[in-house]
Amino acid sequence: MYSLQLPGTNADSRLSSAAVVKRTMLCHDVSMAKFGALWLAAAGVSAFAAAAQRPPIVGIANIALKVSDLDSARKFYGQALGYREAFTLKQSAGHPDLVCFKINDHQYIEVSPELKDEKEDRLIHIGFETADARRLRDYLAGKGIDVTAEIAPGADGNLSFTVQDPDGHTVEFVQYLPRSIHGRNFGKFMSDARVSDHALHVGIHVVDRAAADRFYADILGFRQMWAGGPSDDHINWISLLVPEGTDWVEYMTNAPNPTPRQLGRIHHICFGVMDIQKPYQAVIERGYKPPREPVLARDGRWLANFYDADLTRTEWMIRKPVKTPCCSPMHDPSIE
Repeated sequence: MYSLQLPGTNADSRLSSAAVVKRTMLCHDVSMAKFGALWLAAAGVSAFAAAAQRPPIVGIANIALKVSDLDSARKFYGQALGYREAFTLKQSAGHPDLVCFKINDHQYIEVSPELKDEKEDRLIHIGFETADARRLRDYLAGKGIDVTAEIAPGADGNLSFTVQDPDGHTVEFVQYLPRSIHGRNFGKFMSDARVSDHALHVGIHVVDRAAADRFYADILGFRQMWAGGPSDDHINWISLLVPEGTDWVEYMTNAPNPTPRQLGRIHHICFGVMDIQKPYQAVIERGYKPPREPVLARDGRWLANFYDADLTRTEWMIRKPVKTPCCSPMHDPSIE
């Protein structure tokens, strides 16, 4: 297995049990309660205002994609990339089940055989993990974001809800619960054949960076890590870290009116690897032919690109740059 190991950010151990979640949230709540009591006494504001504080958003939870054929998806995500099919999840009426390939206990690639036209966008949603879905829902409602009226455990047993970002992407926030289908399968369905055991980022098409920043940075608290582009005077790729973690979302702004083929490259998931050549050779041995060899990117990192049968891109990256990134400083807490 070729994986990225980051100090203090082992994906398989992140909030890895109910006890860890309970202990973490208890410490957080006690600390916040003490701080909140002092602050409220000094400022004389209501308890409602204190409850509106944003709960932690700790990392990427999933990316959900449309595919035209499940067998082809299984060959790519299951056979070539080495991810085990863990379970299926029900979608809303009229949509096929989501087949879930497990990256680690907290991250999944979800695919649905509902792509009927090659002109359709393949992206269904991106997902982030939160420590408290109900509080996050209340926080977003207080910021004027359109959210569901209430949250209850879904068919998968987790607490989750979705919102629309300024570019119309569906963004899911999920709180894994111990008795959910995800929680009951902690420690299972993780193959040694995985090319990586952690997803570093998801990429999305962004038309209006300022509007996206108001949502991801100003409201959700994402932090800019790096911004660059194909040339020093064109900033087309902007990376924003989740507030309480080391995963990130990448704005892709270099295609104002993208074709479906371009959207397949833009809407992507990126995996962290320690060695770009070993997994590259591994997928070749498993019968997949990469479109090109690994390259040294503008951010100073080695990366390689792969595509499923419907041309959705999967990126692999060595997180630590081997040369100075172009365009702007890199603010990555995992390598600083």
